[in-house]
Amino acid sequence: MVFRLPEDEIVFPNPQLADPDGLLAVGGGLEMERLLLAYENGIFPWFSEGDSVCWYAPHERCVIFPEKIRISKSMRKLLSDDLLDVTFNKAFARVIVNCAKVERKDQPGTWITDQMQDAYIHLFEKGYAGSVEVWQEGDLVGGLYGVLMGDVFCGESMFSLVSNASKVALIALCKTEKYKLIDCQLPNDHLMSMGAEMISMAEYQDFLDV
Repeated sequence: MVFRLPEDEIVFPNPQLADPDGLLAVGGGLEMERLLLAYENGIFPWFSEGDSVCWYAPHERCVIFPEKIRISKSMRKLLSDDLLDVTFNKAFARVIVNCAKVERKDQPGTWITDQMQDAYIHLFEKGYAGSVEVWQEGDLVGGLYGVLMGDVFCGESMFSLVSNASKVALIALCKTEKYKLIDCQLPNDHLMSMGAEMISMAEYQDFLDV
């Protein structure tokens, strides 16, 4: 059952009530308080330009345990060649704009709308979001961003303008040893090849509750 959120109250239904595809609710806005409540409960927004905000809580979560990150031989060579530089939280707005420009298979346009960009930049300014940037000779060529929930980094999106730049960003994030879990939300071949695995919503919630 999909719930319609009230406009005048910041609440969410129990995530366990989400549809099989993870859709839990529609409506509401992207105020900081609503976003933080959502992420605290394993819920995230995902919608297209012009649509109502859709809130998802997948019954299974794609995650990476940082100590289990899989680094291929070719990636180890790329990292050892030292051709790419990595920074943290130095260009959050530029990272999210580049993520919004990424063309995704079978998906016209972007779900990272101007409204989403403004909301997450605000989260970053208040200390609730972070980014990893990858540079090549001073140019931003890759990165990722996400929401910070204690020991969990809730990854939102990543981009690469040169081969493997987003992988470099993800590996660097794992190597910080700041997080017990990297939330990838939904699986894809790219993530699974790097050691991502699926856990239940209950297991995921345990990490959020620590």
